[in-house]
Parts: sequence; C-alpha cells; structure tokens
Amino acid sequence: MAKVTFLPANQTYEFDLESLPYHEHGKPKSFLDIAINAGLHLEHACGGNCACTTCHVVVKQGAEFLSEMDDDEADKLDMAADLQLGSRLGCQVFFTRDGEATIEIPSWNRNYVSEGGSSMNLGDAIPAAKK
Repeated sequence: MAKVTFLPANQTYEFDLESLPYHEHGKPKSFLDIAINAGLHLEHACGGNCACTTCHVVVKQGAEFLSEMDDDEADKLDMAADLQLGSRLGCQVFFTRDGEATIEIPSWNRNYVSEGGSSMNLGDAIPAAKK
C-alpha cells in the first residue's frame, strides 16, 4: 500500500498501487492522479501534460518512494515560482513502490474554488457566499 498526505488540508489517502484508477491527467500514480482519485483539487491548467507549473508541489517526506525527476520536468520547474529543494510537478512525480509521502501544495498555488464548484475544506478561511 502507498499513502500520501496532502498539506495544508492534512488529508491522507491510502491506496493499492496496482489498482489505483488512472484518470489520464498526468502520469499514472502521480500526485495529480492520486488527488483526482481522492477528490482533492490540485490545479493542472495543462491537463497534466508537463506544459505548465500549476501543479507545483513540494515533497516534504518520502522522496525515496518516488520517481526520479526527468529532464522535461526539471526544465519546466526552472520556470516555477518559489522553487524549493523538494519541488516537483504533481503531474510528473509518481510512486515507484509502496511507501508513505507528504506533500505540500504551496499557498500561492492553491485554487480554493475549482471550476467544478468544489472547494478545499479550509474551515473559516473562505467566507460563505453572500445571498
């Protein structure tokens, strides 16, 4: 089993690497794919094709269970805002074996309300809509 915790929502998703459904956004078993399966919004303006940096995440723990960065991802990350040591593109980084990882969606990269109308659970951080 693999397990990933998404910060700051502090939502953990555990799954079997062999049976995780693939939604054709990013690479199979990528953090983007996992987020879609978990119902957690992770911005991906290019559809997970490594053509933008909107799915930029920071790996806080568990890098040893994840894929190595390829040249396309490294080139794209060079253009990302607030590049950090653990920066990866959520559509490109994927689990290579069972393990546990923690990733953070940077504050400047969080789209709290998605086009589909759902939003992340942020408590009182976003006021209710006025009627």
